[in-house]
Amino acid sequence: MQRQVEAYNAHDLDALMLTYAESAQQFEHPSQLLASGSAAIRERFATRFQEPNLHAHLINRIVSGNLVIDHEKVTRTFPEGPGTLELVAIYEVLAGKITRAWFTPGSKTLAVKS
Repeated sequence: MQRQVEAYNAHDLDALMLTYAESAQQFEHPSQLLASGSAAIRERFATRFQEPNLHAHLINRIVSGNLVIDHEKVTRTFPEGPGTLELVAIYEVLAGKITRAWFTPGSKTLAVKS
């Protein structure tokens, strides 16, 4: 999972995709499908990587069997401007690859304009 965070923060799409299974799925928790299959996931990340300030700061990680739960603070550029978003991500990992991921967005804070 650390390789996934590092590739995300480096905006390295190829390295990031190596952490996902070909048939992986991403959901907004609990069940809203965001992307299914590596092509759709790649497209989703390619769009996100266009944000120059995109960065995930890992606050806490819990590993339980084949589940990894990350609490992150993500810096992004939202339609209304730059800011941060708290996020809980739950990853199901099989054979060293992410097979399913669920994202639960928390509070969003916009940067203070000076």
